[in-house]
Amino acid sequence: MTKLKPWLPLIGIGVFAILLLVVAPAVLSMHWINNLGKYCCWAIAAVGIGLAWGRGGMLVLGQGVFFGLGAYAMAMHLTLESAGPDSLPVFMILYDPSASLPAFWEPFRSDAFTLIAIVALPVIVASVLGYALFKRRIKGAYFAILSQALAVLISSTIRETGGDTGLSDFKYFFGFVLDDDANKVMVFMIAAALLIVCLLGVWQLNRSRFGELLIATRDAEERVRFLGYDPANIKLVAYVVAAVMASVAGAMFVPIVGIITPAEIGAAASILMIAGVALGGRASLFGPALGAMAIGWGQSSLGSSWPSGWIYILGLVFILVTLFLPMGLSSLTGKAKSLVRRSRATPPASAFVSDSDSASVLDEVKR
Repeated sequence: MTKLKPWLPLIGIGVFAILLLVVAPAVLSMHWINNLGKYCCWAIAAVGIGLAWGRGGMLVLGQGVFFGLGAYAMAMHLTLESAGPDSLPVFMILYDPSASLPAFWEPFRSDAFTLIAIVALPVIVASVLGYALFKRRIKGAYFAILSQALAVLISSTIRETGGDTGLSDFKYFFGFVLDDDANKVMVFMIAAALLIVCLLGVWQLNRSRFGELLIATRDAEERVRFLGYDPANIKLVAYVVAAVMASVAGAMFVPIVGIITPAEIGAAASILMIAGVALGGRASLFGPALGAMAIGWGQSSLGSSWPSGWIYILGLVFILVTLFLPMGLSSLTGKAKSLVRRSRATPPASAFVSDSDSASVLDEVKR
């Protein structure tokens, strides 16, 4: 059992992969396949948050920004693909029949450029922002507030520039018709496979030298600096990795849901991602993903049937978890194991001898 323990997370990832890639497509209806694909997208972003927050101690409240970068990059490409070669999207013609395609839209006609942009844009933004913050040793609440302010700024800018309705009505996904059920399953499989890849990547990072340095930076930053490492660079790598995962999640969210609006990338969306990670357990491998899926299910089920009450339920869950399970539901396993160890270590009542019993034993010895 001791030899097997380091590989238990890998076994768990394998079981999770079978459930998502084999069992789910075989037993679920198309409605729930689409919903599960949406949950997988949120789970991908949550896995990155787990790395940055759970392992690195960085409360990243602005992941909606990077989610939006990937989502809008994919949405622009799918919009142009649906319009056809050398054609303008319908909404541009409605606003101005003589309009021309903006210059920054044109590169997104290319499949390769779009895929590169989904990864490169969050890397550039997160590197610039992270370098500016970490090199100045900004952390804790100040870092959280600044990252949240960035999410509000980006979403507000999109609204003010006429993008309040977002982008929608996508017909194709890299040449595949999105109305075809077989292609919908294919898109779900891609999202699920990317989630598995992210889990494998974080698992490998956690057991590597970088994972040890990231935890050391979280718990004793000055000691890490004294040993010759720059904590800013260590945190920057985790922050960039989390940003890329959020961007990939946003990119897959678009063809699955069929729309992207500023509401999906604002402050509320970022807090929803954090809530899922906190619920599942930010320091564990599977906790962030499962917590994000649970919150996604609640939003889809309760949020649609009881929209006015769902936000209160979410707030109550977040408060209870913070008060009684600060490390999330995943910490219940460790608490259960500690209780079992204590019960095994405690000697039975018969092992304790009362004073009267010990006195009688001494009398017998004297005789």
